[in-house]
Amino acid sequence: MSDTAVPQLWTGDLAGTLDFYKTLGYTVTYEQTRPYVYGAVEDHGCALHFTPTPMDTDIPTERTGCLVMVDDAASRHQAFTTALRARYGKVPAKGLPRITRFRPGQSRFTVVDPAGNQLIYVQRDEPMKVEYGGSEALDGLAKVLDNARILRDFKTDYKAAFRVLEVGLGRFRLEAPRLDVARALGALAELAVATDDPDHAARFHAELRAMRLSDAERAAVADELRASDDLAAWLSET
Repeated sequence: MSDTAVPQLWTGDLAGTLDFYKTLGYTVTYEQTRPYVYGAVEDHGCALHFTPTPMDTDIPTERTGCLVMVDDAASRHQAFTTALRARYGKVPAKGLPRITRFRPGQSRFTVVDPAGNQLIYVQRDEPMKVEYGGSEALDGLAKVLDNARILRDFKTDYKAAFRVLEVGLGRFRLEAPRLDVARALGALAELAVATDDPDHAARFHAELRAMRLSDAERAAVADELRASDDLAAWLSET
């Protein structure tokens, strides 16, 4: 028999927290309020337990919860998105609770529950050595794009990724390959949508449309060019 670790997460509102996980498809397996508060949920053989938030302690609003290894991160993200949209009328992408988006090629996403616990859902066969960027083979705008990708996809720090890209594009635009410039503009437009900055999104879209790209070049950067539209649709679909 192998050992099984069961995470204990904090909550100041057990009923509300359990209800949130029920929305995601979890089954409540235990709920107790006396003589002390305790609850548990389970889905796909994975159990999460909840205890009261400690009193008289400086607890951050959001905190690391646990990793949840799944067989298919993309389908789990889609199921959660559908359930959350049905519950809240839109995808909760900001505040508490929320879910991060799942871009093509990613292998993980994060759910932050109403109590502030961060659960990172990770594709079970994700490579042991995830490529986190910083390759010494890259330079100029290509290296800036790589650094911004790490901030966006692994740290979910969209504002920092936006700043890195905007500064890097201003510095390297004249010398960078045209496709890298197009990728940077597409990424900036997407990050502007993610940070709720429609003016910047419109500006970068306009710059992209003004670029003279061949059909082959547009095909080569198709994912980057439509990323902001895909994100806007994910956020707005009902």
